[in-house]
Amino acid sequence: MVCTDCEKKLGRVITPDPWKAGARNTVESGGRKIGENKALTASKARFTPYAKFETCRICRTKVHQVGSHYCQACAYKKGICAMCGKKLLDVKSYRQSST
Repeated sequence: MVCTDCEKKLGRVITPDPWKAGARNTVESGGRKIGENKALTASKARFTPYAKFETCRICRTKVHQVGSHYCQACAYKKGICAMCGKKLLDVKSYRQSST
């Protein structure tokens, strides 16, 4: 779960999505330029395997999304954004489980 403000911080893939209606990295949506080399221009959003991963602030497991402070399981259970921790959903009347 990521809020609308943090969607801009998410990484982008190099190849264009085949499903064009909701894709962020196609020519029609303005996310790509024609003839652009994404391997060279998208260095800040690129996944680095040797980067030090953060730990979840709730359960202390490793978080594999760059810029996130909460793992997906804890963000789902608490109804918060995985990156900033903003409340997205009131889970008081839900029965949240990880399975």
